Amino acid sequence: MDRIETVALAGLGAVGSVYLARMSEYIPMDSIRVIASGERAERYRKNGVFVNGVTRHFPIYEPGASDRPADLALFAVKYHHLRQAIADARSQIGPQTVIISLLNGISSERDLIDAFGAERVLYALVMGLDATRTGDGTVSSTLGVIQFGEAVNKEGEYSRNVRLVRGFFDSAHVPYEILPDMKWALWKKFMLNVGANQTSAVLRVPYGEFQRHGAAREIATSAMEEVVMVASREGVNLTADDISDGLARLDRLSPDGKTSMLQDVEATRRTEVGIFGDTVVELGRRHGTPVPVNGLLSRLIHALEESYIQ
Repeated sequence: MDRIETVALAGLGAVGSVYLARMSEYIPMDSIRVIASGERAERYRKNGVFVNGVTRHFPIYEPGASDRPADLALFAVKYHHLRQAIADARSQIGPQTVIISLLNGISSERDLIDAFGAERVLYALVMGLDATRTGDGTVSSTLGVIQFGEAVNKEGEYSRNVRLVRGFFDSAHVPYEILPDMKWALWKKFMLNVGANQTSAVLRVPYGEFQRHGAAREIATSAMEEVVMVASREGVNLTADDISDGLARLDRLSPDGKTSMLQDVEATRRTEVGIFGDTVVELGRRHGTPVPVNGLLSRLIHALEESYIQ
């Protein structure tokens, strides 16, 4: 494979729909495959997906579809749906397919490597995307950037898979960065999500409350400080400067924008607390590091879920 021509996507939520909409402006629609089944597949076929005022009807591929494997497979589901997404996407994964996870947290790459092998999986995360999902519609004011690569990347010595994805993102006009240390980058994004997502979900506040330098920002900062502590026990060098940079990123987002976890709570959906606060609590327990802020945020979010999920 000399270049990526076909892309398969599992997860047509806020992240997946925004980036797929951008790609569809520059690559042929028949190069795109959205993996979906059952009622969801029928709904996408009938209604399409509404992104920033435009309805797009992406080609829908049900699990087991007998086409040749895709050149690039993107996973953008919630973490608790990843196991099913992996099963549904297997017919789209071949020996040369490059796989990227756009999920939050620090766990999805491990799961994809276990399922498909380390030689296919790149590390990746999304930074700065401001998108709100309602039904089958998404509104995005800031596209953000996909940071990706092998665990370690040296300019001028990028792996074949990294070069292939770089070429595809260039042709599809998808903003990206190839970072030297992707493990550190994943933990930095994890730290920001742990602070902002959980605090916003508990307080029911948009990004603007974090930008006011009040109590919401202080709570988020305290949660992130606990991530810095457990990260050091995991051999990841996060610092206070990384917290400051994360808060500065929040300052650049739309004040009316909402974190994905707040959107989940407002829509009475299951949240990703398992890969945020619960993960910090487990790591704190493993390393003997107190994480009281995350412990409380985690319990409060579980209580919220219990109030609306049977």
